[in-house]
Amino acid sequence: MSTLTWIIAASLLGGILSILCAAILSLNAKVTWLSVLISYAIGALLGAAFLNTLPEAFELSDNPVQVTSTLLIGILIFFILEKLVLWRHCHLDDCEAHDPVHAVDTTIRNHAHDHGRSGMMVIVGDTFHNFVDGILIAAAFIADVQLGIVTSIAIIAHEIPQEAGDFIILLNSGYTRRMALLMNMLSSFATVFGGVLAYFMLHSMNFLVQPLLSLASASMIYVAMSDLIPSLHKRPEINATIQQVTLILLGISSIWLMGNIFTHT
Repeated sequence: MSTLTWIIAASLLGGILSILCAAILSLNAKVTWLSVLISYAIGALLGAAFLNTLPEAFELSDNPVQVTSTLLIGILIFFILEKLVLWRHCHLDDCEAHDPVHAVDTTIRNHAHDHGRSGMMVIVGDTFHNFVDGILIAAAFIADVQLGIVTSIAIIAHEIPQEAGDFIILLNSGYTRRMALLMNMLSSFATVFGGVLAYFMLHSMNFLVQPLLSLASASMIYVAMSDLIPSLHKRPEINATIQQVTLILLGISSIWLMGNIFTHT
């Protein structure tokens, strides 16, 4: 397949798969299931960042400091972007914007809704997030098909718990299940748009591939460390901790295994 076909297929399949899985999880409203997925997603994100995208960025650069500087700037950028979302979405200490477990738990306990306000904010933020994911997927595929596949798997892994949280917030905002699914589906097409746009732009600006891979690493590290790991600390008991560490290691191992399989094929 051509690189563009890979980008479109990965973006479409990733969006549809993550939304369908998220909808199934959300409708069953099992908080424990979501915790399991989050633990695995953390491992997949960290594995893809440290075992695939960062090493590839270093290979494409003659200056390692440039890669690490872009990584540092990227983490700061994602921190600022997240702050912008939180400023517009959170009210005092009650915030569900980036905590899918809290979103599910809150909806189970409280069926009141806010007439669509928080739901619309989530869709706007998620659309932008999906657009950025599309750009990162395209940069990975342009650098190497194997890298693109592994990056897509990691992004899909973290999209499932995120989309589940978004789906629950939409239901809590008064949307019907059908409308919530439709809104999430439309939002996911931003990934395809971002990927296709980046594909045509990066062909004439190849020098952007390396910094985009560094930004992809920054995005995955930031999401894992800032958005997902804090939710695991809400279950400090030893059994939960063992389960979380095991699933994180499983996520890292699966990315490592996937990378080795594609490297030798």
